[in-house]
Amino acid sequence: MANDSPQPTTQPVQQTVVIKEKQGWSLGTRILLWLIAIVVIVSVIAVLTLSVAVLDTPTGNSFPYTTTYRVSIPDSQPISIGSSKILVLTMGNEVDTSVDGVKERLAVGQERTISARYARISALGMPVIDTDFQIVLKYIGSSGSNALFDMRVMTSRQVPEILIRQIIPPGMGAQPI
Repeated sequence: MANDSPQPTTQPVQQTVVIKEKQGWSLGTRILLWLIAIVVIVSVIAVLTLSVAVLDTPTGNSFPYTTTYRVSIPDSQPISIGSSKILVLTMGNEVDTSVDGVKERLAVGQERTISARYARISALGMPVIDTDFQIVLKYIGSSGSNALFDMRVMTSRQVPEILIRQIIPPGMGAQPI
């Protein structure tokens, strides 16, 4: 028993580890979120201030861009598309149309062209797009107390659909086709 002395046992030393948790977002993240919020707010205000001014004097006569909608015009109720006042009266397979006081009778499949107009579309009080446009209505029949038309909106410049819809009254139930 030469070496019977108790050996000191090594006990692990307890170490305290402090983990710092980051409080909140970094400066870069906060700046990015503020920029996104500002862009969203300005975009919403721009859409809310969207306006269309329609004049009777077009600047040209070429309409290379066309968007077509199926529309329903209420019988005997005047509506406005752009600056044109339209009134229809259905009778069987025909419809009497009055556009700005000029009357014309259409049978199913016939078209009526509304004279060209000039539109200035503005947002936040500043002009966004200037374009000439012309509308062609093709009578396709009646449904209840409504006259159904395929309406072609032809423009001199390419215009986003959200802006074209600004000249179409919501009561027409315009559906792109």
